[in-house]
Amino acid sequence: MASSLLALLDDIATVLDDVAVLTKVAAKKTTGVLGDDLALNAQQVTGVSAEREIPVVWAVAKGSMLNKAILVPLALAISAFAPWAVTPLLMIGGLFLCFEGVEKLAHKFLHSKGEDEAHRADLVKALSDPAVDLVAIEKDKIKGAIRTDFILSAEIIAITLGAAQGTSLLVQFSVLAGIAIIMTIGVYGLVAGIVKLDDLGLYLTRKASSAAQSIGAGILRAAPYLMKLLSIAGTAAMFLVGGGILTHGVPVLHHAIDDIAKGAGGIGGVLVSALLDAVVGIIAGAVTLVVVNLLQKLRGKKAHA
Repeated sequence: MASSLLALLDDIATVLDDVAVLTKVAAKKTTGVLGDDLALNAQQVTGVSAEREIPVVWAVAKGSMLNKAILVPLALAISAFAPWAVTPLLMIGGLFLCFEGVEKLAHKFLHSKGEDEAHRADLVKALSDPAVDLVAIEKDKIKGAIRTDFILSAEIIAITLGAAQGTSLLVQFSVLAGIAIIMTIGVYGLVAGIVKLDDLGLYLTRKASSAAQSIGAGILRAAPYLMKLLSIAGTAAMFLVGGGILTHGVPVLHHAIDDIAKGAGGIGGVLVSALLDAVVGIIAGAVTLVVVNLLQKLRGKKAHA
């Protein structure tokens, strides 16, 4: 009995060790999605009244957990019954990341600031209109954020499944569940903090202490730049992670980049590898964007015909 118990404890310890290592690997790989997830979800709260920001974030967080509760069993089913589909799904997820990154860049450079300012003005005007149903706007924002989260959660789960591929079902479940919980708490905890930064800054500026006032004013000035920084970092990470997934899925390309990186050596090799992954990601995303736009135009022509 004692030896059986020790063997069981040893097995549990081994599984937990595997889970810890794989969770760490998966967390590193999914960090690229995290920056964009933070920026997107923080932006979703724009236009919501200050007292409703945290309830909205909480509602989206609950929706995110539901998304992952659907995605984790689905990922395990794929791993158990169609393991050959893991790599193609990862490739699709990587390609979507790259496409989304290029689409963001295209929107930034192809749309004038006047268009974005006009959209913002329309939103402010709508919110100041007493006839506008603010509850309906809030529900729409929550639904939109949960839809966005589903896509990003699917990418996170797919990347995590790829990291845990080849391990036992128990280890895969533990890693997937662990990443799902960590990412949800981490993302929405930070989102809640970000959307309340301006309130913190305002609170500090009203303090009697000149030091607190200075810190509050600094926070108020820094908050918009933090959002921009998150968006930029998130976009860059999308190309790094998405491009890395694509290059690892094509052995010839992966070996070619490895050979070039080895030639650079050390930190230079790591930087060269990351840069080449990003270049592959940008090219793949740009090609996908062109194809998607062409298909949309063809579909539009058929609809009018």
